[in-house]
This record gives sequence, C-alpha cells and structure tokens, in this order.
Amino acid sequence: MTTTRSAFPEGGQNWPELQREIRNRAAGDLDWEHGRTPLFVFRNDQETYEIGRNAYFECFSENALGRKRAFFGIASMERDVLDYGLSLFNAPESGEGAFTTGGTESIFIAMKAAREAYRHKHPEMRGQILNIVVPITVHPAFDKAADAMDLEILRAPLREDKRVDVAEMKKLVNEKTIALVGSAPCFPHGVVDPIDELSAVALEADVWLHVDACVGGWIAPFFTRIGRPTPHFDFRYEGVRSISADLHKFGFCPKPASTVFYRAADDLERATFKSDSWPNGPFATPTLVGTRPGGAVAGAWAVLNHLGTKGYEDAARRLGEMTDRYCEGILEIEGMELWAKPDLSLINYGSNDFDIFLVSEKMVARGWLSGLTRRPKGMHAMMSLLHDASRDEFLSDLHECVEIARKSPKIEAKIEAKY
Repeated sequence: MTTTRSAFPEGGQNWPELQREIRNRAAGDLDWEHGRTPLFVFRNDQETYEIGRNAYFECFSENALGRKRAFFGIASMERDVLDYGLSLFNAPESGEGAFTTGGTESIFIAMKAAREAYRHKHPEMRGQILNIVVPITVHPAFDKAADAMDLEILRAPLREDKRVDVAEMKKLVNEKTIALVGSAPCFPHGVVDPIDELSAVALEADVWLHVDACVGGWIAPFFTRIGRPTPHFDFRYEGVRSISADLHKFGFCPKPASTVFYRAADDLERATFKSDSWPNGPFATPTLVGTRPGGAVAGAWAVLNHLGTKGYEDAARRLGEMTDRYCEGILEIEGMELWAKPDLSLINYGSNDFDIFLVSEKMVARGWLSGLTRRPKGMHAMMSLLHDASRDEFLSDLHECVEIARKSPKIEAKIEAKY
C-alpha cells in the first residue's frame, strides 16, 4: 500500500488556524475524558489538573539537563520531589534518586545500576551473558532494558492468586543473576508480588532486588494510610535496593514524569552515564536522556504540594471505593469472574462460560477501548477517577455485550490481546 508523504509546510499559519486543525485531527479520538479508555490518561480532579498544567507552562522553556548550571529553580523543585519520594518509600539516609521521563527509563537505569554493581563484585564475569530473574507478569520495559544491555530474562510462574511463586523464582537464581524483580502491583492482574519474601531471597543470594512500582507506587502508601489492606513493598525490606515509581500515573502529575530510587547513593552513581571523550569536557547524566522538560519537574512539584498527604488520602479513598463498585458490578453479571483481587485499582476479569474477547469486540463497537490479557483470557482496566462518572453506562453495556457473547457460537473472536 502506498501513502502520500506530507510535504514540508510553507508556514504562515496563525494559532487559531493551527488550533482548529489540531482539534479536527483529534475529533476521532476516544472520549477519554468520559472514561472510554482503560489506560493512558490519569486525573484526580480538575483543580489538580489545572495546577499541574499551569506549573508545567510556567517552566515550559526550562531544560532540566541544565538544572545545576542554569535553572536552579528546577533543581530545587526536583530535589524536593526526590526527597518526598525517599520519605514516602522509607528510604534510609543513604538513599538517593533520579527524576526521569517515564517508567521505562526508570527501569532501564535501575537495571544498568544493578549490572554495574554485579560487575563491581564479579569483574571476572565481564563479557558473560548475565540475567534478570522476573515474574512472567513483569513489564516489557525489562525486556527492552535486557535487549539493549544484552541480558537474559528468566521468568518465574505465578501462584493461584496471580502473585509470583517465590519458590520457583528462587530456583532460577544463578551465578549470573544481576537482579530479581517484583511488581507493586503487576500490570496484568493488579496485585503486589510478595516483596517481603523476595527480599529474603535477595539477601540470602546477595542479589539486587528491584521493585517496579511504576503503576501504583505514589498512591499505594496512601491506600495503607486510609486503612485499605495494601501490601508493603518499599525500602522497609532490607533486600530492596531500588524502586521505580511513575509520577504521571497515580501521582496525577503532568507527563512525562517518573522517579527511580536507590537504597544507597553509590547506586545512583552506578546508574549515571559519564563521558569525557569530546572536546567540550566531562558530560554526565543520572538518566538515560539528556534534555528533560523542566515543566514536568515543576508540574510534579506543584501537584505534590497541592495535594499533600490529605489530598492523596482522599484520592486513594475515592479511587479505592470506585474500583470496589466496578468490581461489584462486574461480579453481578452472570458468569463473570475477577481473575485476581486487586490490591490497588487495576482489574482483570473474564469468564469460563463465554468468549470474553467477543465481549471486548462488542464493547469496542460501542466506543469502549478494551484492555486485554491472554493468560488467562480477560478484559483489563487501569482504573482512573475519570472512570467514575461512566460506571453505570459501562456496566450496562458490558452486561448487554455479555448476553450477546453468551448466545453466540463458541468461536474465537478475531482480536489480539495487546497493550
């Protein structure tokens, strides 16, 4: 199939014309503001959104790469954000962190630090194919890091409750293992792996343990504070050596914003890229990227200070209660099951009575984007407070689509599970 390549524009369009074109091009997007997509967008409330947006544009031109030489305000706000996270995750005084552009970057540089720590202990293993031991539910960002750094991924199966089987994971650890990984929570099933047990394995084997809390890290501690039974996952466990946690998900901060934290500042140094090979002299970044939007730092700082402890506790309460109501509504539909009891706000559900992928096809036809899992076959959603107002409509459509699937011949729906 041939396509026509866009010619370079002649220019001269003014903002009203450009804005109109942008809005025309976005006219066919899913109605995410009314909960029609199960991922990608997160929001607490309109006031928090506007504060983050305003702070972002207040520092729209600043470059966080230059925070130590030119943009000292960005540096001070970034320092605050990192300190807030170190405190939230019970880091020791030796702890340190970095502000990144997303979970993939946070995971990547944590694995780089783990590799360098391993090489420091085992210089004789340089040049060997090293490995990371992970649950099968771990985010593909670890595969991306492994691909770039020529690491092998060894995958452990799950228990019945969809948490990693720690005994099976322990069997995979060998002399070439640079890190173990647990999720808090895992994306497919929304449950927190047994980090306390993984910590014990990591200490016994003298192996780095990374906790991927990108999805729920910044909100999970507040679930605990309001009395919801949410498993601990942070530096209180001695074996945990690094944690990744996204601000732009359930921290409700503007994109792109994530964080990675280390038990010791030496590990931040191991993650840091350094070069002294060009005419301009030494160059170093604690992140994979160089230029970073200063607006993302300012937006995160503003949102964290706006919401504070009380604001995040309120968000956790509303998010938890909303997720409960969705789960109750799904279970009221005959034949529906939750494949795991969610620890936070990610839900995964399906049925042994009918083809859930056919249900998904019918929901897509009604304008609802479906997240899917293939093992087990299920529908999936990362619940955001944007989904609250559309709950009744969603559940009504879901019930109707289930009835269609129930009456349909049992043939495989023509749909593929993908992120």
